[in-house]
Amino acid sequence: MKQWFVANTKSNEERKALFNIRRQGFVAYLPQYKKTRRHARKIEAVLVPLFPKYLFVQLNLDHESWSCINSTIGVKRLVQFGNKPAAIPAGLVREIKSRENGDGVIRLDKYLGLKASDAITVINGAFSDHTGIFESQNDDERVVILLNLMGRDVRVRLSSSAISA
Repeated sequence: MKQWFVANTKSNEERKALFNIRRQGFVAYLPQYKKTRRHARKIEAVLVPLFPKYLFVQLNLDHESWSCINSTIGVKRLVQFGNKPAAIPAGLVREIKSRENGDGVIRLDKYLGLKASDAITVINGAFSDHTGIFESQNDDERVVILLNLMGRDVRVRLSSSAISA
């Protein structure tokens, strides 16, 4: 019976490991989400692993030789307890995949349902009781809002729990 196992990958080599595991004929899964990144004066959305340094591999331990995965390029080793890889709960990968959008990207749960230019109120923190304009939501449960401070619009990042629509 096929089960899902976890492979520990080398740092920043999840995609390389995924490619090489699949090339050997195994089924592998690397859940990813979009992260907003600032670099060289530009902001871009990049796909990053949901679990850095880990990916899932589906195996039948009784009928497949799994030890070759430990020497796959990009992989450190399968997560093991004793001499055998440790299987993860049956529905875990299915649950993660159910959170994917049509592009295969994981949707994070903390979506507030706000649109750009919606009016919001800051309910706690240093800017408590200020009103502003919702601009965007980052992947790390933070929101970006525009606050009018001293006659000037200032972009502020706050925890999503610090605002109210």
